[in-house]
Amino acid sequence: MAALSLTHKIIKKHLEAGRMVPGEEIALRMDQALLQDATGTLAWLEYEAMSVDKVRVKRATQYVDHNILQTGFENADDHLFLQGMCAKYGAVFSRPGNGISHWTHMERFDVPGQTMLGCDSHTCQAGATGMLAIGAGGFEVASVMAGEPYRFRMPGVVRIDLTGELPRWTSAKDVILGLLRRYGEKWGKEKVLEYGGPGLKQFTVPERGTIANMGAELGATGSVFPSDGMTGRFFRGQKRGPDWKALAADERAEYDERIEMDLSEIEPVIACPSSPGNVKPVSEVAGTEVTQVAVGSSVNSSFRDLSMVAEILKGQQVHPGLSMAVSPGSRQVLMACLLHGVMTTLIKAGVRELEVACGPCIGMGFAPPTKGASVRTFNRNFPGRSGTPDDRVYLCSPETAAATALKGVITDPRDLGRRPPSVTELTSYPVDDSMYVAPPRDRSKVQVYKGPNIGPVPVPTGGVADTVEGEVLLKLGDGISTDHILPGGAEILPLRSNIPAIAEHTFEYVDRTFVNRAREKGGGAIVGGDNYGQGSSREHAAAVLMHLGVRLVLAKSFARMHRDNLVNFGLPPLVFANPGDYDGVQKGDRVRVTGLIEGLRNARPVDALNVSRGNTIRLAYDLSSRQREILLEGGGIRYLQKRRGGA
Repeated sequence: MAALSLTHKIIKKHLEAGRMVPGEEIALRMDQALLQDATGTLAWLEYEAMSVDKVRVKRATQYVDHNILQTGFENADDHLFLQGMCAKYGAVFSRPGNGISHWTHMERFDVPGQTMLGCDSHTCQAGATGMLAIGAGGFEVASVMAGEPYRFRMPGVVRIDLTGELPRWTSAKDVILGLLRRYGEKWGKEKVLEYGGPGLKQFTVPERGTIANMGAELGATGSVFPSDGMTGRFFRGQKRGPDWKALAADERAEYDERIEMDLSEIEPVIACPSSPGNVKPVSEVAGTEVTQVAVGSSVNSSFRDLSMVAEILKGQQVHPGLSMAVSPGSRQVLMACLLHGVMTTLIKAGVRELEVACGPCIGMGFAPPTKGASVRTFNRNFPGRSGTPDDRVYLCSPETAAATALKGVITDPRDLGRRPPSVTELTSYPVDDSMYVAPPRDRSKVQVYKGPNIGPVPVPTGGVADTVEGEVLLKLGDGISTDHILPGGAEILPLRSNIPAIAEHTFEYVDRTFVNRAREKGGGAIVGGDNYGQGSSREHAAAVLMHLGVRLVLAKSFARMHRDNLVNFGLPPLVFANPGDYDGVQKGDRVRVTGLIEGLRNARPVDALNVSRGNTIRLAYDLSSRQREILLEGGGIRYLQKRRGGA
């Protein structure tokens, strides 16, 4: 028997169809589904349209961690809807304030060797415990809950060997930012990053969680750590010893790619505005004036990380020129910090305590001032994501954040001139599952509340037309994220259940005239650059384009999740067959694509005529045969209904 990587072992155990050959589509059985409130409402509406009587995975868990601010009725109504859907169909509901989905799930429900699909791009954090966890659009998660396997391309598996010892004043955040500095934001596309090597022993499960979480920023399908003694210690501390088992790659396992990272070469680094891949040594930007420091979110919100910040600030005050806040990753972390005096130390230092939620990471509160630099231990800093359109957000480690908070300017923590505090992760946690609500045994009498903010699930009116013509409404550069397409923030996020309402904010920070122009022109086309649609899994970024009449999206290349979401909403993601053709189309040009139906059926490139300029552009697909069928059928819901006999 051939020696296998841990990733291949998990895939082999769950494989329902296909071959483990990189690039070929496979069907993988999922053990768990994870949902959060910003994407979960649409996912549940899609699930409801599939007419299934109960959730058909081992465990489905719905978290409320994004749309926490209840400045109006919308979020409160959505929370009632989500809790009702969980009760009716057999999912676990995590009440607001219980914790950030990835962090809390890691504590209570991650299981080594299992698979999980989540409608959040950072679902991959569960790889810290030896799971294969993948982020996807809500439709994909709804399909899995309806009993379908998850179909995606077999990823290449990259072994990342960690060697050496971390220098003082560096931590797990510097490791993952170091990988982003070295490889960039699209390197991990269609890959699973599997960590190994002697350097692993330095990282606890929460620290591994930081690295696994931000694999999404590398574009990776997933990140996988072995389930070893460190993992066992974490599970025992969570009073979940029976859920743990040792899992590792075979000694002579083969990988599609193998790299080494010498931890002794790591230095404090920081992602500068406005991309997680814009990483520089902290020493290069030291001295930059700062208005805010924020610690927490789904990364760097552990007991260890908050304790490190508290110890650095102990007996001192946050610089008067800035404001600082912390967001614990879970209620459990908050309780541990209260019991050990961590929160008292932070409060005495002048730190604000925010709610246990994603909060500022998704633009829900603590937005920075106009053009003010905000230093955060978060995972993303795309323009406007903080809730401030012209924000300047930096991403860094808790050590760098604390040093910056003391000095008032970006500060290399090594410049504090002392040894770093000795801080360790807990070996026993204050476990309390009282804010999880299990579904009732008798679900027949459950009534689901649907408030006025919840609209119908958006479904394309039909399959792809053979000839599609429209004006190029926007031409965009490389690295456009879903935050560019559909921003977050306290004003926009509460509309996630209402596609017509949230569509009014499409490309709001890019071009405020876009929505009106799309209506005036009767829809049209979008042209993007490389890695178009990177970042969040939010399928709303595809749904709003379909709603506004966009019928063509052309790009040099697409990020995995947004490509799949476009397909599920009936929008063909077309790739320039010749990269130079990108320059041959401009905003305002009229483009006509012909032969699209035949092209999709036979996987043949199609021609687009630039009517305005007279030149022809060759367009190809980066799609499986199944995805082409979905487009011909009119989107994911129509395709699945027909396949399951519901339409």
